[in-house]
Amino acid sequence: MHNLQRRVFSPFFHHALAVSSCENNEKKITGLNPSASSQPNIAQSQPPFPLFAALLGGSTTKPVSRYYTAMPKDIEIVCGRYIGDDQPCFVIAEIGQNHQGDIEIAKQLIKTAKECGADCVKLQKSCLKEKFTTGALSRIYEGPNSWGKTYGEHKEHLEFNIKQIKELQDYAEKIVGIPFTASAMDWVSADELESLDVPFIKIGSGDTDNFPLLEHVAKKKRNLVLSTGMQELWVVEEAYNIITKHLASFVMLQCTSAYPTPPSEANLRVMEDYRARFPKAHIGLSCHEDGIAISIAAVALGAKVLERHITLSKTLRGSDHACSLEPQGLRDLIQAVRCVEVAMGSPQKSFLQCELPCKQKLGKSLVASKSLSKGTKLNPERDICIKVSEPQGIPASQYYLVKDCILLKNINIDEPIMASDVERVHNDDDSIKNLSIH
Repeated sequence: MHNLQRRVFSPFFHHALAVSSCENNEKKITGLNPSASSQPNIAQSQPPFPLFAALLGGSTTKPVSRYYTAMPKDIEIVCGRYIGDDQPCFVIAEIGQNHQGDIEIAKQLIKTAKECGADCVKLQKSCLKEKFTTGALSRIYEGPNSWGKTYGEHKEHLEFNIKQIKELQDYAEKIVGIPFTASAMDWVSADELESLDVPFIKIGSGDTDNFPLLEHVAKKKRNLVLSTGMQELWVVEEAYNIITKHLASFVMLQCTSAYPTPPSEANLRVMEDYRARFPKAHIGLSCHEDGIAISIAAVALGAKVLERHITLSKTLRGSDHACSLEPQGLRDLIQAVRCVEVAMGSPQKSFLQCELPCKQKLGKSLVASKSLSKGTKLNPERDICIKVSEPQGIPASQYYLVKDCILLKNINIDEPIMASDVERVHNDDDSIKNLSIH
């Protein structure tokens, strides 16, 4: 029985087969080495943080859990650059068909993606007769975004042939120095991209439920990225099952296929649910928002891949331009993403050296609330208050720990009590700390 037929009874299967790594060293792009596994695994030791709460829409499915322990195998998504729990977010600059059918504009966008700091640039590849019926191609298509009288003429204008795709790949990788790939919209296009030895193949949201295509691409044992817009959860589960029969790990992107996507429909918390449900998938976001706030929030929530459409100008002809990022917008997004990644920091709370100036200026100390004589056995509630003092004395955190300590000198009212001014009596309580700690 096919998985689709038995999904009601057994919707969740796990398979493990080796994933192929990049073998073409000539295309190696300088990146991060996954051997740095000695660093603390922050994302594994803490749950995702609910940042930018106003942007987080309600998930359409009940999350399995916010906490997760299973981690997918790291993916060398392009040669020398990895996707994994301890790796930075991989940013894909999606040109799509914003090149207007002009190969020179496509080259400008490729160069822009590199200059703005994107990790990869991507187009779309279709064989129109494989993707559309004759009726779909022959229908009248008139409007401000049309490039032809029929939909077929419109799509034909925007489609690059395999020779042009190869020219753009060579320009990106050999001249500009950025990895290049494309979305495969059908079987023929998937095979053509395979022949170009692209580092990974993207399957768009429109083909998440195209299970035969998913099987065909997954069998190639090439890195795979899957968007999941327009789908119910069971479809995503079935897609996952099919792909993981052939790949040990892959990338799955939460996506809302609306252009632009309203913040209330972004549903970033779906990523948390995906992370819990799909242990062999690296989770990210393909976003069509107006702006960059939702994308930044996704990275704070743990997105390991971020895909955004790019354009030279939002005013150009085509429905995708309005929700695409112009060069400065892409640059701002990537800078913000890298800032957020650094800001996530460590889950361990401690006093930091960068806080020392503020601590020295505003840190409070134990101060005599009245004049105290040498030999006094201190009672904090009676003898001590807490103030900013000069010089600084015993830190305020030691307030309860100086109880019953003996003063070794006279202390005037409103003077700080120094660690050298007191002597601790014998106490079996191991919680007594060094009074000089700040």
